Amino acid sequence: MAKTVFLINGPNLNLLGKREPAIYGSETLDDVTARCTALAKPAGLTLRAMQSNHEGEIIDWIHEARDNAEAIIINPGAFTHTSVAIFDALQAFEGLVFEVHISNVHKREAFRHHSFVSARAEGVIAGFGIEGYELALRRVISLLG
Repeated sequence: MAKTVFLINGPNLNLLGKREPAIYGSETLDDVTARCTALAKPAGLTLRAMQSNHEGEIIDWIHEARDNAEAIIINPGAFTHTSVAIFDALQAFEGLVFEVHISNVHKREAFRHHSFVSARAEGVIAGFGIEGYELALRRVISLLG
């Protein structure tokens, strides 16, 4: 049976490619999913990609991952800096967690410098554009063998 990776994207990432392309680039979330699926498939992984602007829905997906995924790659968007609830949900997940940010959040506004998610993540990738998702997935592939 194929191992499953949940690719979870938070608020406003549905606007990827349209919102602030100077910061986030011109590629879309569908492009991210396609690139990651192309990487996951030959490694024998199933990728489930999802996006929500609603914190509770993201928490529900993390709970679902407890029984259905070996890893989560998450870009929590603005919830990175505000959501103790997402952190708590990730704490209850026993698999791998990688946090991804398209921009280098440490070069941006001071409020973006703190992440609740980072304390749970095996790794954090920021500032590599959408390639950061692939970097995180490559690490998941490496760790899952």
